[in-house]
Amino acid sequence: MEENQGSIKAPPDVVLSDTFTLVPSDGLLLPLQLTQTELLLQVHPCGRSGPSSSRFLLADCIGCHCFKGKNQSDPGGYFTVVFYTLAEGKGSTIYRQRISKTFRAGGSQDRDQNMDTARTWTQKIKQLAKPQGQTSVLPSSPRLLVLLNPYGGTGEALHLFQKHVTPMLMEADINFTLLVTEGPNQARELVRDEDLSRWDLIVVMAGDGLMFEVINGLMERPDWMDAIKKPLAILPGGSGNALAASINHYIGHQQVMGTKLLVNCAFVLCKGQPYPLDLVSLTTSSEKRLFSFLSLAWGFISDVDIESEKYRFMGSVRFSVGTFVRLTALRTYRGRLSYVKASTSTETISDSNRPTLDNSHSELQPNVAGKELDDSLLSPLDQPVPSHWTVVPEDQFALVLAVYLSHLGADMFTAPMVKSLGEGSIHLFYATSRISRGSLLKLFLSMEKGTHLETEIPHLTHVPVTAFRIEPLHNTGIMTVDGECIPCGPIQGQIHRGLASVISIPSIT
Repeated sequence: MEENQGSIKAPPDVVLSDTFTLVPSDGLLLPLQLTQTELLLQVHPCGRSGPSSSRFLLADCIGCHCFKGKNQSDPGGYFTVVFYTLAEGKGSTIYRQRISKTFRAGGSQDRDQNMDTARTWTQKIKQLAKPQGQTSVLPSSPRLLVLLNPYGGTGEALHLFQKHVTPMLMEADINFTLLVTEGPNQARELVRDEDLSRWDLIVVMAGDGLMFEVINGLMERPDWMDAIKKPLAILPGGSGNALAASINHYIGHQQVMGTKLLVNCAFVLCKGQPYPLDLVSLTTSSEKRLFSFLSLAWGFISDVDIESEKYRFMGSVRFSVGTFVRLTALRTYRGRLSYVKASTSTETISDSNRPTLDNSHSELQPNVAGKELDDSLLSPLDQPVPSHWTVVPEDQFALVLAVYLSHLGADMFTAPMVKSLGEGSIHLFYATSRISRGSLLKLFLSMEKGTHLETEIPHLTHVPVTAFRIEPLHNTGIMTVDGECIPCGPIQGQIHRGLASVISIPSIT
């Protein structure tokens, strides 16, 4: 919202113009204009001190409703417009905050005529507030399936959803079905087996683990190629919240946490459209196939992630506590690491949003997730990597991390070079045992603001890749995919650009 001195000058693209009473107010009639992009209100008549006009961006508007007055003798017609504008809050943080304006149309003594005026403005505001400049693939009132993990993070996800998200969805005229999960893999089995045509959008209110379940459930379906295009949305309800933080960053919002991040993401849910989301196809030595949207970690980061579970009640602070605990007894792991640099496989990346079909093994592997999706850059795990791969000499590793989003957590700005969804690169970080504890501490303290790559950290390497292989020599240590623990062992992965679909909005910067 912007406030300006002086009366409103009629812009060239005025759609509607009239005078209304602002409710509540002193009863003065105020000029109101609707353009293609803004609602312009003259707050004070000329001659009074203070700001005389306010501008509300329709890009910030999530809903508009018209209604009759409570008093039967009141002939007025009313409409309320709800905005979530970027404003500065406590601690100088900028995040989405609710502003609503109610207007009374009373130009006639006939209530029906006044209601017609209110309806005309309501319908036009709702029409112009829809995402512009792109073809919507979602209906105007989409049907949402909301999967909520009540145990994630501090265990307040259900309360937070009811307090912050439900009112916003109601204001945006969005219908939803809420399913509170009761245990592991319930969401995975549901999206794998159910008729997905009942919903236009699947929303996950949890940490990143539940989104991992949903994506892999979709990829296990016989119709996975269609199912994985079902738009997904994230609402932060866990302790990590990497996907939510990454989308928040790509849009241009300030890095925030807690309910501020939740409200930002709920706004995106109300206003967004599907954007491509990269997935990494992972294959283990047992030939199990997994699909990852966030990261694969082995060593220090996965040790901290899993071993800090005991501090889950602390929320995201658990990772800071876990970092200091693990630094006191740093572990290293012997293994081999290989990868394909991103610059050497540009053609493969650009074409990977059109999945290659390979039906030759489909009858032999009926239960393999995404069985027809060809990992063209990978050779079988029991064979050497192709000759064009880069092979890191066998060594003791303190950490290996493959990450494909900007954030690894709400306050872990791990890959600041990632500017948008669907870039088609894996960012591989690895550190050998020669890295000092001081350097590791510096790495994680500076990661909150994404400044860890601005100064050289000895024995830490970063390289953009499109495929990788990790081979622990003793199958020891903790290995995680999207924050979920998996058996430690040889594993390899390849990125598939834009394979999935997630709700976002255009960058505001």
